[in-house]
Formats: sequence, C-alpha cells, structure tokens
Amino acid sequence: MKQPKVSIGILKKDRIRFNLTGTYVLDEEVVKGTQTVFFEDGKINWNGKLYNELFFESKDDESVFIIKDVVIGIDFHWERKEDQSFQGSLKFIVEDDAITAINIIGIEDYLVSVISSEMSASSSMELLKAHAVISRSWLLAQIERRKQVERSVVKPNFVETEDKRIVWYDREDHVNFDVCADDHCQRYQGIGRLQDNYEHVKEAVFSTRGQVLYDDKQIVDARFSKCCGGVTEEFRSCWDDMEVPYLVKVRDVETDSSCPDLRKEAAVVKWISGRPEAFCNTTDAEILSQVLNNYDQETHDFYRWSISYQADELSALIHKRSGIDFGALVDLIPMKRGVSGRIIELKIVGTKKTMVIGKELEIRRILSESHLYSSAFYVEKADNKFVLHGAGWGHGVGLCQIGAAVMGAKGYTFDEILRHYYVGASIKNIY
Repeated sequence: MKQPKVSIGILKKDRIRFNLTGTYVLDEEVVKGTQTVFFEDGKINWNGKLYNELFFESKDDESVFIIKDVVIGIDFHWERKEDQSFQGSLKFIVEDDAITAINIIGIEDYLVSVISSEMSASSSMELLKAHAVISRSWLLAQIERRKQVERSVVKPNFVETEDKRIVWYDREDHVNFDVCADDHCQRYQGIGRLQDNYEHVKEAVFSTRGQVLYDDKQIVDARFSKCCGGVTEEFRSCWDDMEVPYLVKVRDVETDSSCPDLRKEAAVVKWISGRPEAFCNTTDAEILSQVLNNYDQETHDFYRWSISYQADELSALIHKRSGIDFGALVDLIPMKRGVSGRIIELKIVGTKKTMVIGKELEIRRILSESHLYSSAFYVEKADNKFVLHGAGWGHGVGLCQIGAAVMGAKGYTFDEILRHYYVGASIKNIY
C-alpha cells in the first residue's frame, strides 16, 4: 500500500520568502528559483497577481523547497529563526489576514524528518524504532480526530469565571492542515536536520513501516514529553477531563514501581527535594545527546531544577503573561495536583485579586517568560523571593524521551519500551 499523505503547517506570516529547486509545477508550468508571496486584500500576491491559494506540486523525489526565517520553539526559551529545507509539495493558503505555508508529504518521509528533529540519528536503533511507532501513531490519531471534530460540535477547552481560569491547549486549532511543524505538535524541521548517519533513522522508520500502537480498536494517541521527572502523568491532567486507559501513571523505573501519592503536598516536597531512581534520572551526556538537539542542551538539568524570582519581578511577570493585575504577589498555592505531582490548578493570591489558574500548560506559560519546564514544582518563600523547585520537562504524559533513551541504552527492545509507557497497548500494522 502506498504511504498516506500528511499536511504540515510550517509558517504563518504576512510575507514569506522561499526558493524552489528541482521540478515544481503550478498550472502545468515549471516554477524555479527565489520567490516571494505576501498578503494583500484578503488574497495571496505572487508575481503581481492575486490568488486564493497556491499549490506548487513536487514532481520528483529530488525537488526541495527552502522557506526563509521559519520560527522554531515558538514561545519556548530556545525560540529562534532559521531557513529550513523540505521535500514534497508546497501549498499557500490565507488564514487570519496572513499567509500559511503548508508542506504536503508522505507520512513515512515526514517521520524520517520528525525523528531526526526530535533526537539524534546516533540514538540506539530500539529508541528510534519506538519513536517512529509513537510518532506515526500520534499523527494518524490526530488526523482521525480532526475528521471527527469536523463532523461534530467542538467542546470548549476553557472554563473562566471571576475567580477561575482553567484552559488547556490541544490540536483543534489546526483546521486547515493536519499538524503544525513546531513543538506544539511534533517537531518537524524538514531535511535540514538529517544528519550524516540519517540512514540509521531511515532504517528505523521503514523497518516499522505502517506499525502503530493500538488500544480497544483504535490508534493510540501516543503523547510524549522530554522528561517525566520520575513518574508519568494522566491525560486528563493536561487536556480533556477524560480517562485514557493507556495514558496513566507509570513509575519510570526498572523494577520497584512503588511511588508516593504525589497529589499530596508533603509527598511532593519530599519527592522533588530528592532524586529518586528513575530511567530519566541521568546526567550521561552521551545518552542525553541522543534525545536533545544543541539548543535543547542549553538546559542543564531536566530531572530536577529550580528557578528564583524576586516577589515584584514575579508579580510583573504574571501580570504581563496573564493580562490580569493581581497587584503585589502574596502567595502561590497549589490547589490540585496530578498523579506525577504536576499542578493542575494553582491559586495566585495578590493584593488586588485572587484567582485559580490551570491546567498545567497555562500555569507554565504564566510563570515564565517562555514556558516553565513543568508544573511539577513546590514553592518556597524566603527573603522576598519565590523559589520554584521542580521536576521534569514537559507535560509528562506518555513516553518520557530521556527515560526511553536510557532504556534503549540498557538493551530494552522497542516494543518493551512502548509497553512500559503505554499501559495495555499493542503494536499493529495498518498498511
């Protein structure tokens, strides 16, 4: 069976510069070289003519297009711009008074880039295979979910009252393509991330061609994060309040699976203050380099971390990031935690206003100029300072990338890695 196609949103701007090499065809005419499109009067201006959309179809595997100044790591601490190269076809559409560039490519070819973008091509083969299966599973689950959303009424993803703001961020905002290219979905940075030994990645992807995780007659929504901090989180703590049987609490260890109740504050303080055994509790530079690109490695410790703010500094930051004037910050009080200790609801107490915010990503967004590493933290107040002591990097749901890298280095097979993180799921070949 021929591999299915996927559409990926690459960049959204009012003006986009790009370069076409190889054979790209628009209206039966071959187009090459440096090009520019810009938004004008609700349409796309290209070469002085206005279009509703443009589709440059790739006619061979050697054709490559380059998009200038693509923003990566949007709103994260490593955010930057870079020129990126892509295979496949290129489409431009109008969205919200801007132009969106969309790459259309085969799923297996897309996955080669995703795996190379998410981790090093020198990773263990079993880790690469595991990531190929979960990336394929997640992608196909999102495509199916998008179809379901188009056929149904979308449920609101927020609750906001005078004293509470609970919001979660998922993929329903991508209505004109399947997934985006940034960390909001899966990191996809074209063929520029394909390293010298990318054939290693290609082997992992194509040796698992068509394989997905399956549960109860459906493809698994295979979430993953950089570092769970020692125990994985439940789906409902981060997104819709629904039970997902394969995305549950997993102690990230080889043998003893005992774990304190991290929904309780005293247990969280003790847990984060220590460094309990876990697959992802590693400082092995060789293993970490398998999962972390150069800019990811600008962060030195993911398993346990701390960040300190002056009280007035944090007050100003919360005001800026939330748009709410709490006044001078008095306290940060965890009201509800998930099974990994991640805060789901946090009460912000100020001299002007008190309000509960959630879920985990909203908390991370408001308490940092970019995104706090995770919402698994406890608060220490001293000398007019707020110190956040935390664990892990990311939402912590599903596969822990650093933990999986350690498992691969220890000799676990890719299916053993997957069974560890996705409880009760099995592998199925669907094409």
